[in-house]
Amino acid sequence: MKAIIPVAGVGSRLRPHTFSHPKVLLNVAGKPIIGHIMDKLIAAGIDEAIVIVGYLGDMVEEWLKKHYDIKFTFVNQPERLGLAHAIWMCQPFIEEEDPLLIILGDTIFDVDLQPVIESPVSTLGVREVDDPRRFGVAVTEGGRIRKLVEKPDTPVSNLAIVGLYYLQKATPLFTAIEHLINHEIKTKGEYQLTDALQLMIEGGEPFSVFPVHGWYDCGKPETLLSTNEILLRKATPAKPYPGCIINEPVFIADSARIENAIIGPNTTIGEQAVITDAIVRDSIIGTSAKVAHIMINSSIVGNNASISGNPHEINIGDYSEIRVG
Repeated sequence: MKAIIPVAGVGSRLRPHTFSHPKVLLNVAGKPIIGHIMDKLIAAGIDEAIVIVGYLGDMVEEWLKKHYDIKFTFVNQPERLGLAHAIWMCQPFIEEEDPLLIILGDTIFDVDLQPVIESPVSTLGVREVDDPRRFGVAVTEGGRIRKLVEKPDTPVSNLAIVGLYYLQKATPLFTAIEHLINHEIKTKGEYQLTDALQLMIEGGEPFSVFPVHGWYDCGKPETLLSTNEILLRKATPAKPYPGCIINEPVFIADSARIENAIIGPNTTIGEQAVITDAIVRDSIIGTSAKVAHIMINSSIVGNNASISGNPHEINIGDYSEIRVG
């Protein structure tokens, strides 16, 4: 079983942090976004991953090879032509009869993948949403998908496709994508995976859906922080720090230094971060960041950034330094 993980996006909504880091390497509840995804894949028995990289892809490649001992193939997508195009670029590395598990690299999910990869038909992960206009959606009938629509202007279903796709065979998918490319069929200016899957459905390929209740967006600062909060509820309690108050749930890296501080709740402190004479809650503090003589809340502080001063809400990128009077 191979997994395809597209992570070529720029992550513009998470700037300034993504100026120097790919989005999938941003820390959430003690590990990068892609680390949470890889742990789920490995628990399901996936032993080979094709990772589609682009922006700052060398950093993603280096991190994955350092932390996971499975077979990786890295495919570079220099031009962003859509998710279907990204998947199509993986064709040389996949056998025709191979089953595929495709998982988008910008969301964290909480679902048992074993029943998914044992499904008798191809199946897509879905979740009910309030505003389906932001997503590809599935229209179902009798437990099967009747139609897929990419980001409908007029909602036709509230079952959003959340970025988990299991295909029983690779060939029908690549045939459908090639049809899109050869005929220049685009939606909103890109070759959409949803459109390729719809072609498969129209050609008689059966598709089912499976519910994904734990689906956590990491695409914006506010959703990154809310996902951090949710995942920390499952974290191991932090060790005590003399002279400090730790309000669980928190994650504090072993190499971090905490002095005369109140940490938490819902806070992640990265490796080699230094927190002194400060109150930090509902926040993510990056690697080697310094926070001193300040109270911060609902904030993201990038790697190697430094902040000190009076209480404010902060969202600063890597290597920044702010003094608040």
